[in-house]
Amino acid sequence: MIVSIQGYERLRKELDHLKKIRRPEIAERINASKEYGDLSENAEYHDAKEEQAFVEGRIIEIQHILKTADVVHKTDSQKIGVGSTVTLLKDRKQFSYEIVGATEADPFNGKVSIESPLGQALLDRTVGNTVTIQTPTGEATYAIKDIR
Repeated sequence: MIVSIQGYERLRKELDHLKKIRRPEIAERINASKEYGDLSENAEYHDAKEEQAFVEGRIIEIQHILKTADVVHKTDSQKIGVGSTVTLLKDRKQFSYEIVGATEADPFNGKVSIESPLGQALLDRTVGNTVTIQTPTGEATYAIKDIR
């Protein structure tokens, strides 16, 4: 599983927050809700237990990602790869995207997976190249203007 160094650090910080902050907060909520009486009809208790299950699942997921991650350090600023931030031009509009591993992808926040059609098309390209990808509405052509 490919992860950028920035993505690895974000996951490590999230894991630390979940273990040191969220886990104790939820345990406190569970203990406090036990004082409200019968647990079978105690909404606060059930909500806290549900949140606990979600947080514990996320902790396990992050630990697995961190353990198996292939951390990529951006080295060549001339070619697009994981960790690159690229500026693209499409139909006279400029877009900036960070190229990331699949687990970090968040297209609404400018993080494009190398496994996406756009990410695959951009991989190893340089400034001045153009790429064309198929979209649900037809072809889209992007000109690469900058790589950081």
